[in-house]
Amino acid sequence: MAMSRAAIRMDDPLSWLHGLTLAQSSLELVVMAGCVAAAWLLTWTVRRATPQLELTILLGLRLIDGVLFPLVLMVFSFAASAVLQQWLAVMLMGIWVPVCVSLAAIRLAVKVLQVTFKQSDWVRPIERTLSWFAWGAAVLWITGLLPLLLEALDQIHWKVGTSLLSVRTLIEGGLTATVVLILTLWLSSALESRLLKNATGSDLSLRKAMSNAVTAFLLFIGVLLALSSVGIDLTALSVMGGALGVGMGLGLQKLAANYVSGFVILTERSMRIGDNVRVDDFEGRITDIKARYTVIRSVTGRESIVPNEMLITNRVENLTLADSQVWQSVHVSVGYDSDVSQVMALLLEACSEQAGVLQEPTPTVALSAFGADGLDFTVGYWLNEEGNLLNVKSLIHIGILQRLRANGIDIPYPQRVVRMVS
Repeated sequence: MAMSRAAIRMDDPLSWLHGLTLAQSSLELVVMAGCVAAAWLLTWTVRRATPQLELTILLGLRLIDGVLFPLVLMVFSFAASAVLQQWLAVMLMGIWVPVCVSLAAIRLAVKVLQVTFKQSDWVRPIERTLSWFAWGAAVLWITGLLPLLLEALDQIHWKVGTSLLSVRTLIEGGLTATVVLILTLWLSSALESRLLKNATGSDLSLRKAMSNAVTAFLLFIGVLLALSSVGIDLTALSVMGGALGVGMGLGLQKLAANYVSGFVILTERSMRIGDNVRVDDFEGRITDIKARYTVIRSVTGRESIVPNEMLITNRVENLTLADSQVWQSVHVSVGYDSDVSQVMALLLEACSEQAGVLQEPTPTVALSAFGADGLDFTVGYWLNEEGNLLNVKSLIHIGILQRLRANGIDIPYPQRVVRMVS
């Protein structure tokens, strides 16, 4: 005879042990093993079919450490439990389903936090807190104490304006906000990785702007859903919006200007990630464009955090906006008795032999000036922006020096004649 649903309680060890001896327990164990096998097989099939998604949140680094396996297992367990309840009172499935739900929730939260905040120290404590909370909720669900606890929390309420708030509504609102935040971070990280994959130049900047806009929109929707779940009237946000507008007009205008300038830069693509720019005597490559500021990294390794408003209102030299080629020049002086044709040939040879120098357009050499101490030559060449500009210039200097010394060409140094008048 099947045990009734009311007899399946954790606080009655005798009925619990008796239930394990029934034939239905063996059937439930077989069904649970089948759910695990089916979830494992489906996850393995998806991994084999999509090897490019190996490091995503769904699949993880291994077969069962991602989100797909616990989600599929939870769905199969729910379906199997609903089917079994048509013929018998389930006992083990009543414990198995909450465990699967808790496992899926923990795995989703942990993987999203790990992918979104890779180097943050506070991720680990939050992971532990979410794990304890999820397993605690599963225990309350299994023992049947969860409805009683929710009813008790609902009795603790107070009135705020026209809304009636309780401890239960606050907890449910916090859970809703947490779930929406996790889903938002998941969608935004997946969208950003998809949009920024294999993107360079103007495409990278435009896709970065799209990713930032979608993330901000999803977070805004999440906040609205969380406030609605708590019971706060959304019409009250009009007052907050007016106060925020006044604040932006007064003390937050610089901050608002930087955010607006960031979206303008990303949309217009006047400056893109990877461009070499010169801003206020600081020259470097744009490594990232945030909503409020832009990061510029020089060849020496120094990084400059430039507010986006400065890039809009001030003069900025973009060295690689039209194309990816950068022009450099080297200046050298030789003695007046040197052979001009030979010097020009040596300079051109020292420049052309470097691997980073482009052969089209070809390097050029010119006698630029008659200096006070010698003949001044200028050799110009084009480089690709992805090369190490400082290293190539150093190698060209070394090559010029070696060739001039090997051919006996004098490099003059300044000489001054001092006349003493008595």
